[in-house]
Amino acid sequence: MSRKISPAELSQHDSPSSLWLAINGLVYDLTAFAPSHPGGLQILLQHAGQDASVPYNKVHSPSLIRTSLPPTAQIGSSDSIQTPVPQIFSSVPTKPPLSTLISPHDFPLAAIPSLTPKATAFISSAATDCLTHRANSSLYSHLTLRPRILINVSTPTTPLVTTILNCPVSSPIFISPTSLGKIIHPSGEKAIALACSNLDMAQTISTSASFTLSEILSGQNTSHPAFLQLYVDKNRVNSERVIEEAVRNGVRAVMVTVDAPVPGKREADERIPTAAGGETLAPMAGTAAAVGDGKGAALGRVMGGYIDDSFSWEDLGWVKGLLPEGVKLVLKGVQTAADAVRAMETGLVDGIVISNHGGRSLDTATGTILVLLELQRCCPGVFDRMEVLIDGGVRRGTDVFKALCLGARGVGVGRGVLWALGGYGREGVERYLEILNDELVTTMKMCGVTSLEELHPGLVNTRAVDHLVPERVGEEHPYAKWRRKSKL
Repeated sequence: MSRKISPAELSQHDSPSSLWLAINGLVYDLTAFAPSHPGGLQILLQHAGQDASVPYNKVHSPSLIRTSLPPTAQIGSSDSIQTPVPQIFSSVPTKPPLSTLISPHDFPLAAIPSLTPKATAFISSAATDCLTHRANSSLYSHLTLRPRILINVSTPTTPLVTTILNCPVSSPIFISPTSLGKIIHPSGEKAIALACSNLDMAQTISTSASFTLSEILSGQNTSHPAFLQLYVDKNRVNSERVIEEAVRNGVRAVMVTVDAPVPGKREADERIPTAAGGETLAPMAGTAAAVGDGKGAALGRVMGGYIDDSFSWEDLGWVKGLLPEGVKLVLKGVQTAADAVRAMETGLVDGIVISNHGGRSLDTATGTILVLLELQRCCPGVFDRMEVLIDGGVRRGTDVFKALCLGARGVGVGRGVLWALGGYGREGVERYLEILNDELVTTMKMCGVTSLEELHPGLVNTRAVDHLVPERVGEEHPYAKWRRKSKL
């Protein structure tokens, strides 16, 4: 029988040399685990020797700690220690009925009253001045459509059916990875997974999800495709365990994030370290204050301490070697034709995602639709050798249509899904995706096509942005050849 541990005994273990936490009625010895904690050591010390149930439950599933630690780390049960259920989601009786939301733009307005300021900042924030974040979406408006007329557009029953990474799906729209879903809605990524399962659409699950992969995927039908987004851990053994779990749970591809070797500076998120009422929103929030580095408390930055910034091209063989036959290796975050070509030439990579982390990593990076055009201009052979996916700035069905016409096999959406999740849970995610799918079908008909196979670049006028697209593969500037010279 598990021994009872009193609050007095627990309080004596509040240092790096002996670090205990009580979580949901159980006491864990985290001394060995603490140095590798993804959120950093300091936040564990902030709660060391105490009941940490409230901050833990606001971000993680109850089972995560039990499955992440060895059985020997559970050393007893708490004695008369309070473990209240956190109340972080407000009830807003004036929230409009879901059926009245008819545009993707309706979802943020409907969701914000239900979310904490920290959750709102987490969804909406982007790097520094948010220029890339805005450019991702505004560039789509500079691409105009060229509709064809007098064509029979009687729609087949399944006009959007396609495959992504060889996985049959009902739509070319997929869910981009989003982390810490539980701060948005109690069911987090599980609700997104159920919505995708009901609609037979693909979901990418983040390494930093609030729930384990088995919890997220347990309610899905077996044919529903799910992909893992992988941040490579400085402790490579941890990444190996994540991939092993993903394969065991039927994940069809591993998307290695390559556009964020270090966390971006997201000032809107940095400025809000606590939730309403002064409680720490999450185990990661407040770490910066505890460390005293004066940089703020963005969840992404504080959580990103475990990411391996030494990961390079030479390491792709290691990842590929962990994947069984049939599980695809994808690089998520390609932003130049030169890197797309290099990925292709490795012979290891099955696909790429043109992405800049939704403008959340490096500000003033190129908008993703321009990168797609760069590939078409500079290295069109890439589209024959690898699947090319894209995300960033996609807000309307017309945006999806333009990306597909220009060669993308699948188009990812992220922020919009989180707004829908925050306002209405699974039902909101389903309605949001259905609206995008309906808009895509309408756009196709208006342009004279009835299947994805009929899409081609001639349906999109890109001349307004063509001057922004590089003309050749390579790292050289077209005319500036200066190089810094050592004065030693």
